Amino acid sequence: MYTLLHSSLSVNTNLNELSQVLDWFDQFNVSPLPHPIWLQCQLVLVEGFTNAVRHAHRDYPVETLIQLDVTLLEDQVEIRIWDQGNPFNLEQTLKELSPQMDCYAEGGRGLKLMQRIADCLSYTRNKENRNCLLIIKRY
Repeated sequence: MYTLLHSSLSVNTNLNELSQVLDWFDQFNVSPLPHPIWLQCQLVLVEGFTNAVRHAHRDYPVETLIQLDVTLLEDQVEIRIWDQGNPFNLEQTLKELSPQMDCYAEGGRGLKLMQRIADCLSYTRNKENRNCLLIIKRY
């Protein structure tokens, strides 16, 4: 596959960094990526980033970095969100969540939403003790 565009961004563990993340992601709102797919990718990026801040880095200093990598290929978008928190079993967590989204639930909606949008969704830990949330969306 041919890479059309790739970019990385590292931000502090702070929800106030979300505006910077969104501004950075604007560069991917380009052809051949259809705008509705870009919007879906923007949504999963926001969900993944806020989950990293609220859950993975909950007890970490604000200076703990979250790294974002986005690659636009000729037929798909790959989003990687790297955190340094304790890993969790994404597949098991998704299985344990109710199949119906409860709009009043305190949590879990973001993971189900990401699962519905993504063509591939995984969460793995590497040798450097960093976790990678990988979201692939084909178009």
